[in-house]
Amino acid sequence: MERNKKRFETEVVHTGYDSSHYQGSLTPPLFQTSTFTFENAAQGEKRFAGQEEGYIYSRLGNPTVKVLEDRIMTLEHGEGALAFGSGMAAVSAVLFHLLKSGDHVVCSRGVYGCTFGLLEMMEKKFSITHEYADMSSEELLRQAITENTACIYVETPINPTMECIDLKMVCQVAMELEIPVVVDNTFSSPYLQNPIKLGADFVLHSATKYICGHGDVVGGLLVGKSAEEMQEIRMTTQKDIGGIMSPFDAWLLIRGIKTLAVRMDRHCDNAEKIASYLKAHSMVKAIHYPGDADHPSFRMAKDQMKRPGGILSFEINGTKEMAQAFMDELNMIKIAVSLGDAETLIQHPSTMTHSVVPPEVRAKMGITDSLLRLSVGLESWEDICEDLEQAFKKVEKRAVQMQ
Repeated sequence: MERNKKRFETEVVHTGYDSSHYQGSLTPPLFQTSTFTFENAAQGEKRFAGQEEGYIYSRLGNPTVKVLEDRIMTLEHGEGALAFGSGMAAVSAVLFHLLKSGDHVVCSRGVYGCTFGLLEMMEKKFSITHEYADMSSEELLRQAITENTACIYVETPINPTMECIDLKMVCQVAMELEIPVVVDNTFSSPYLQNPIKLGADFVLHSATKYICGHGDVVGGLLVGKSAEEMQEIRMTTQKDIGGIMSPFDAWLLIRGIKTLAVRMDRHCDNAEKIASYLKAHSMVKAIHYPGDADHPSFRMAKDQMKRPGGILSFEINGTKEMAQAFMDELNMIKIAVSLGDAETLIQHPSTMTHSVVPPEVRAKMGITDSLLRLSVGLESWEDICEDLEQAFKKVEKRAVQMQ
């Protein structure tokens, strides 16, 4: 599709909306309706037959939702996009579209806990097997692929270890073997990374996170490089399972995405400073941040990401109990799952987002009981550091008293 290409910061504000079509309204209108009327019976018949464009029912399409879909499609360099009621609805839709009983999925060795749960359910109920593979080299990736592999599913950076996967390498192997590649791009947002430009077939987001940016919407987005295939998903998996996004949530996401570029730059600026602070702290055993020169994925992140992102993980130099005690001593920083909000959030993956993953599998993923994940917010980085520091001092003092 030929587009009048503009820079990212302009696209997030303008793409997908023409105010002249809506009484000159600067802000896209909210079409809070479940159904749409037809001028006559013949028009209804034509729309249901696909012979005439137009809206029928909001599960099949809605003007407000379409603005969001068109905008994310452009930002991710795709040819079709769909909005869903949650990130997991988007994950489910693309996997149900690509897979059938007996198929095999190769996954990056770390995935979001609910994606793990979905894959386990698909194996138990539908005999769709999966393997968590080390994708650090082409040789290791090829070893994981079988004659039944029907999809390669990648998170990069991986949640919560922040390992980055070489998307060009993965997509080149997949293209040779005619295997579709799905990339969860939630941690990067389209501002920092564009998997379709690197060869992926589908890219998805939990729009709840950076796309929204304000912690007030649950939603998912899926973008594909084939318009025909995305339309097929719309009229089958999405229509018949029904995990759609509401018009109001789409309206909120359109509002949120306008500031994505400026927010991401601030998240990244703050994360770089917090990572430096944590790396030098005596109570931190290790940090996991692609912007750290000592991180195994440092060069990979520089090659395929604009910046290293706003998420980092770190391991407390102590036990699970010490990690949890540290969280309890924080004041400004909130204990909460999710990420990408204006507020800095901290969580304990092994007992929260990845608690569904068996301990032995978590160990292989690199998720220890002392690991904490920090979603760096938009506050002053000095205030974030001060809150971390006072919590470290209290926990350290308690540890000394217990000796």
